[in-house]
Amino acid sequence: MEKELGEGNKKPEILEKLAQYEITLLDWVEAHKGYRQYVALTSKCWPAFQTQFGFVPCYVNSRLTGRGIPVSCEVDIWGTLSEYIGACVSGDVVTLLDINNTVPKDMYRSDIEGKFPYSLTDTFMGFHCGNTCSKKLCGPTMKYQMIMARSLPEEVTQGTLEGDIVPGDITFFRLQSTADCVLRAYVAEGEVLPVPTRSFGGIGVFAIPEMGRFYRHVLIEKNFPHHGAVAFGHYGRALFEVFKYLGVEDIGFNFPKGMLYKSENPFA
Repeated sequence: MEKELGEGNKKPEILEKLAQYEITLLDWVEAHKGYRQYVALTSKCWPAFQTQFGFVPCYVNSRLTGRGIPVSCEVDIWGTLSEYIGACVSGDVVTLLDINNTVPKDMYRSDIEGKFPYSLTDTFMGFHCGNTCSKKLCGPTMKYQMIMARSLPEEVTQGTLEGDIVPGDITFFRLQSTADCVLRAYVAEGEVLPVPTRSFGGIGVFAIPEMGRFYRHVLIEKNFPHHGAVAFGHYGRALFEVFKYLGVEDIGFNFPKGMLYKSENPFA
């Protein structure tokens, strides 16, 4: 951990607890995976974890994901499965992120407009507390979780990994079940822009063509949860085929301009 973090090791006093937790999980995996060659984990990360153990599991989650054991937080079982599918398809690290907020207009005007072929509504912040593997972060830093520290003592929120996500191609996707056990999914290709976020957590400025419409008519209208899986590269074709093989009939994607969603107002 010290070697991986280097100068980004801002909470060295917590490393021993994190290492103990990581070893415990790896031992549990070995003892319980049975005949399975591949393993994925779903964890409860807050708020009980902090009050019971005195740290957050984010950095350990990122390290396990980096060694081929996808981990989702917030007990997101379908997120774990999505991550696992993405890891199989890409042969690379994956992560789970929230579509946290739109990019501020002043940031868009100064850093994106005229430099990249995207409108403001094509862009968004992909964010999470700190579960993204260090291999996919610029200057990763391990410190405390700012959101949790608003309601908990700062010392029990230590162990999150922060940094801007590395620029490059991405595929944003998810497999999900509805309450009546119907599978649905979405896939969209885009990129992480080389734009400083000026924020905290594992975060990047994402751009997906026609993201605003895709967000409204697929992600919100079809009740997808806030987590989306991110594969680092363009794997839309393969992921779309995987979801078809799984029997998913409703696979959403970002319609190009001029192609209307079923519920989209043609006069808008």
